[in-house]
Amino acid sequence: MKATGVIRPIDDLGRIVLPIELRKVMNLNSKDLLEIFVDGPQIILKKYHKSCIFCGENEDLIDFKGQCICEKCKNDLKKSN
Repeated sequence: MKATGVIRPIDDLGRIVLPIELRKVMNLNSKDLLEIFVDGPQIILKKYHKSCIFCGENEDLIDFKGQCICEKCKNDLKKSN
């Protein structure tokens, strides 16, 4: 893990501001979604990318009842019925 040397306070609503330099380097834009992970005492932010709920693939996705599924897994599910 790379230290940035940036320290930010948490405001009264629990928000933090990511510096513009960091957002540029990480290609984060306004309205982008971030996933939040916890690893022991660490909070990890990761840019969210839609992916198949079964295999994690992020191409050829379709929406199925609010979840993403790829064509391959969709076809595999059809075969198993």
